[in-house]
Amino acid sequence: MTTNGNTTISQIGQRVWSHAGVCRDEGLSYMAYVEQLTFLLFLKMADELARPPYKRPSLIPQGKDAKGKPLAYDWQSLLARDGQGLYDHYAAGLKFLGTQRGLLGVIFKEAECKIKNPARLKRLIHDLIDRETWVNLTLDVKGHIYEELLSRSAAESTGGAGQYFTPRPIIQAMVDVMQPEPGDTIIDPAAGTGGFLTVAYDWVIDNHAESMDRDDKKRVARELVTAQELVPDTARLCAMNLYLHGIGGEDLTPVISGKSSLDTPPKTLYSMVLTNPPFGKKQSLKTVTEEGDLESVEDVIVRDDFWASTANKQLNFLQHIFNLLKVGGRAAVVLPDNVLFEGGPGQKIREQLMRQCDVHTLLRLPTGIFYKPGVKANVLFFDRRPPREEPWTGRVWVYDLRTNQHFTQKKNSVTREDFDEFVRVYKPGAIGERRQTWSEKNPDGRWRKWEYDELAKRDKLNLDLFWIKDETLEDSDSLPDPDVLAAEIVEDLQDALEQFSAVAAALEDQPSEGRSRGPASVKPRDE
Repeated sequence: MTTNGNTTISQIGQRVWSHAGVCRDEGLSYMAYVEQLTFLLFLKMADELARPPYKRPSLIPQGKDAKGKPLAYDWQSLLARDGQGLYDHYAAGLKFLGTQRGLLGVIFKEAECKIKNPARLKRLIHDLIDRETWVNLTLDVKGHIYEELLSRSAAESTGGAGQYFTPRPIIQAMVDVMQPEPGDTIIDPAAGTGGFLTVAYDWVIDNHAESMDRDDKKRVARELVTAQELVPDTARLCAMNLYLHGIGGEDLTPVISGKSSLDTPPKTLYSMVLTNPPFGKKQSLKTVTEEGDLESVEDVIVRDDFWASTANKQLNFLQHIFNLLKVGGRAAVVLPDNVLFEGGPGQKIREQLMRQCDVHTLLRLPTGIFYKPGVKANVLFFDRRPPREEPWTGRVWVYDLRTNQHFTQKKNSVTREDFDEFVRVYKPGAIGERRQTWSEKNPDGRWRKWEYDELAKRDKLNLDLFWIKDETLEDSDSLPDPDVLAAEIVEDLQDALEQFSAVAAALEDQPSEGRSRGPASVKPRDE
């Protein structure tokens, strides 16, 4: 694809990534590099928009020096400096811009210069960013380059607080069956870098542009999507990603930053939720008892609009997502396996969700597709319905893309084409016309339905549904690669350890009279 003159996406991408490698050798992680690139790229684009032919008011406000005189922190002020003076000025500018409101405040919140070498900073400014006229690049080009950087950065950092970068093929398949429309209001309450929202926005533009006038397109750009992201570092990447895709504007951003989605009930309801909430449990609080012992107390979320109180993040997000939806609103949510079978609060939440929503589709995702290996996840699709006595869920359709499927990040990465059959049998807008591919004559069919009455009889309303014969049980040649297998084992052991830890913590919280006193309390047998 050609951009400016003879410059292509590939050429720009190669230059951007070559600088990333050099910075990595100097101790700057890929994610930190993308963050610094975000600051510089925004300043450069703001400078371009202030010049002919655009001549817009500058997005970068002036600060003041130690004597109270105006001090520019714009792109031209960086080009005019060198050495330590450049570093100090850039660092001060980041701090100043982080105090602003709107898009500036989100992108530069708590920003700091992590490029400690002034010579390296100058080369990034002059040799990489300044040589391109970025506003002349199409939205597709800018978005493609930036998302490629985000993807590579995610591949480098596979761990971290249960946050997972959702592979693009999954997002595309989810959006393809959800088919958002211009009149929708879409939120991702755990937005990460904004992948779901950029794909949803692009889908609306690609499929409805001919039916929209200029005002419609402006409204869609400003009102279609909302992102909420707790971590400021991630939120700034999300804000920049949306901005580069033409979402929001210079005067506003749809990103809510620095506030947990789970803290309070939502004030605004939406017609669609697309999300991959963080996996894991909320961190335990450490307290000191009167005896001086260190005690762990689970940080349980308690909300009046929740069906159950739990420390399980994904169960809490599932309840929150239900409350985000308008009646008639639709959701597609990536969830780990334990949400399908966990007892206690998990069972209660599944019961209420199936009563108050039409939980109509479950996609079992293959392993080996997330950047963190061993993750076992699904996509749950449901629609919120008005209150009534009878459960709204009549049947659940399950597509098994996991059994006998082996993907890895390097050797056999998942593609959008791997979801083609799922998208086809899903029948968006015509769920009543669905037909199973599974039958007694075709036991390996991946598309099967379960009636609600069948599911209600299962222990704990277990939705961990599978039926295809696993070839690895009989044929060792069908086993996944050793690294994938090892990661799956570790994931299973960690899940088990979490459950044992929860039981142990619960037992410790019981009064001492209610616990067994050990061997001393056992009466001797009569001889």
